Amino acid sequence: MIKEFSYKKFGNLEFSKTSIQNDSLTTIDEHIKVLFIPKNAIIQVDFQEIEMKTDSLLFINPHVILKPCETIGGQLMHFNRDFYCVEIHDQEVACDGILYNNVFEIPFINLNEEQSAEIQKIIRDIQSELRDEDSGTEEMLRTLLKLIILKSTRIWKQQHQLSDQEQQADVQFLRKFSKLVEQHYKTLHTVSDYADLLCVTPKNLSKKIGLVSKDTPNEIIKNRIILESKRLLAHTTMNVKEIAYSLNYEDDAYFVRFFTKHVGISPTSFRKQF
Repeated sequence: MIKEFSYKKFGNLEFSKTSIQNDSLTTIDEHIKVLFIPKNAIIQVDFQEIEMKTDSLLFINPHVILKPCETIGGQLMHFNRDFYCVEIHDQEVACDGILYNNVFEIPFINLNEEQSAEIQKIIRDIQSELRDEDSGTEEMLRTLLKLIILKSTRIWKQQHQLSDQEQQADVQFLRKFSKLVEQHYKTLHTVSDYADLLCVTPKNLSKKIGLVSKDTPNEIIKNRIILESKRLLAHTTMNVKEIAYSLNYEDDAYFVRFFTKHVGISPTSFRKQF
């Protein structure tokens, strides 16, 4: 089901091994996504396989590669930036908020039974709105979407024990760093590059990120470059030299060594897997 309001698009898909085909996800590759996954399901997110220990919500940015490996009963809500992500939205719950821009491995929320029941009720309300045609449908869908994001942001902050002002300031710094990496990873590859952008020393940057992330700034930068390399290898016809150049590596032999060291196999071998 999908609704279009001029340039604004919002839709809902059943996300299961039997219902999702590659082409159905390709058509919404540019969309932002909220994915409800039931307990014990197995999915693949950007080449990483995850088994859900509880009912969970995942918050997926455009171009992230999804695959339902062993999933029944998942629900995928998807929308474009014209539908939701306007500047007037509160920063924490907009598309550049905590759930869509953090440097934790996978941005997902573990739900207890009560939380899961609440979220599933909202999803049913969304599905009802999508079936009906009403002058208030667009605003109601946006309100229900924002309700999921608001509730999830609250749960995420509780799970990460972000209650006091100092901790929240650390997370805001983390988000700022994460957004900068997303904007510049193709051209800026060192911690000092980002320290300059944030007006701190490399040592201070590493210390501040270490308070709220298990990965160092250098690991975060390199992991983002590797992820883009994998996406380009798996889903484009660009050769290794072209991929290296697109990521600002003039020496493609150096890029091959860098990729092989971090992934464990060469770029060519990785491509053959897909």
